[in-house]
Amino acid sequence: MELDGRVVAVTGGTRGVGAGIARSFLAAGAEVVVCARRPPDTPVRAAGREAAHSTVDLRDPGAVEEFLTAVAHRHGRLDCLVNNAGGTPYRPLAQGGPQRHARVVELNLLAPMTASLLAYPLLREARGSVVMIGSVSGARPSPGTAAYGAAKAGLESLARSLAVEWAPEVRVNTLVLGMVRTELSPLHYGDGAGIAAVEATVPLGRLAEPSDVGEAAVFLASARAGYVSGASLLVHGGGERPAFLDAATANRES
Repeated sequence: MELDGRVVAVTGGTRGVGAGIARSFLAAGAEVVVCARRPPDTPVRAAGREAAHSTVDLRDPGAVEEFLTAVAHRHGRLDCLVNNAGGTPYRPLAQGGPQRHARVVELNLLAPMTASLLAYPLLREARGSVVMIGSVSGARPSPGTAAYGAAKAGLESLARSLAVEWAPEVRVNTLVLGMVRTELSPLHYGDGAGIAAVEATVPLGRLAEPSDVGEAAVFLASARAGYVSGASLLVHGGGERPAFLDAATANRES
């Protein structure tokens, strides 16, 4: 398999998108270590193999350094860091205090920056790569999740800068995600009818599956993407159907 012998760390890799990414790397032959603040409800497995797990608060630089040191000690190398951990509750900016929104920025921007910096010596030695998990919220208005959108915009900018600073030894890219079906989807979109209505806004007609994201991450980490750095790869099913298409009347059939 294309990533045999490679070692990959996935932050927030115990459920949802992160677990899908970890499973895709396992299926591609990599040794995978996932970390999160809580242990997984069930082990992350694929292709008869299982990801190792460490409990880490990514907002604690000391804990992140300890985690990466343990990965290097156990496996002798690190080929790819996937900065997946993140997220936010729905909260209009005026309804949350500055500290609440600052914590969102800390998790979604500062924590990936810290993890990347601490992983850099290992990645440089392996001539590896970083995959940032971004969001379409970073490129369009994000009402209700403004701090999250701002952090994701910053994450893309950070990735492009690191791609220049760390070349040619380390490649850095971003996956820009649209809506993904996970166990938390009903909290965001409602019941089955609500999810179906949301899916109708996506040109490809469905939400992404975590495996869709995982396969894109494997591509960016593989030799097939060996000349790809500083890129933002859109994984959003074609984006969102523009509202004006439904509002316009000029070309509707009578």
